[in-house]
Amino acid sequence: MDLLDLEQLEIDLYRGASPPESPPRVFGGQVAGQALVAAGRTVEADRHVHSLHAYFIRGGDPSRPIVYRTERVRDGQSFSTRRVLAIQNGKAIFALSASFQLAQQGLEHSVGPRAAVPGPDELPVLHQRVEATARSQWLKWINRAVDMRLVDEHPWTEDRVATDEPIRAWMRAGGKLPDDPLRHVCLLTYLSDLSLLSSVVARHDLSTTSLQMASLDHAMWFHQPFRMDDWLLYECWSPAASGGRGLAQGRFFTEEGTLIATTMQEGLVRLPRP
Repeated sequence: MDLLDLEQLEIDLYRGASPPESPPRVFGGQVAGQALVAAGRTVEADRHVHSLHAYFIRGGDPSRPIVYRTERVRDGQSFSTRRVLAIQNGKAIFALSASFQLAQQGLEHSVGPRAAVPGPDELPVLHQRVEATARSQWLKWINRAVDMRLVDEHPWTEDRVATDEPIRAWMRAGGKLPDDPLRHVCLLTYLSDLSLLSSVVARHDLSTTSLQMASLDHAMWFHQPFRMDDWLLYECWSPAASGGRGLAQGRFFTEEGTLIATTMQEGLVRLPRP
């Protein structure tokens, strides 16, 4: 919550920081979550975000703060649109557009997960699972405030094999969160960048350590209200890869099987040079 609590510098201008333990570049989910906080701070509380579209422009430096500049594009009777530019060292590193909607009634239908999965209580916590895997040491920067339980073998495990099936994980915040819906949506945005691009590699017999990978763009649609201190199943699958890029689709479900959010991401996935 401290990570998503931006400092307001001026009207529509905010500043965020990275945690002390971070990867070499700012985690994409962090800058996306913080940018959505900046957008949400400028919208009436009765309007909730229903979609976002974003581009990762440059790698961010976790040792330096990030400034978020929000543009109030439009406030209509039902929808509000915001644009946010994340700036570091005077250059744009991330751009986000988000749309917020006043609650309305309409048609409703949904789909469930592809297959039944073990419940989160049947699975070991993330750090227990990766401590014995040397290739997984990069996961140490994931804050233990995030409780993540892997259902399937991910591409960084030694004994995995290529599969056309989705990779799945249970996720939730490690404690009780405030009731503010924006906090829950921003935290889900943060977590949505975990394991999503890995689903591209999961369809091939490759090690992620031999690839150059980076998020290029990211989109999310929020379908139903939810809480991030309840368990959510994240199901990720890659429908296509070509030209050094891979496309990944993710879906979030409640324990009851209700689809609450969908995400899509294209990322750079380059093979090692000869």
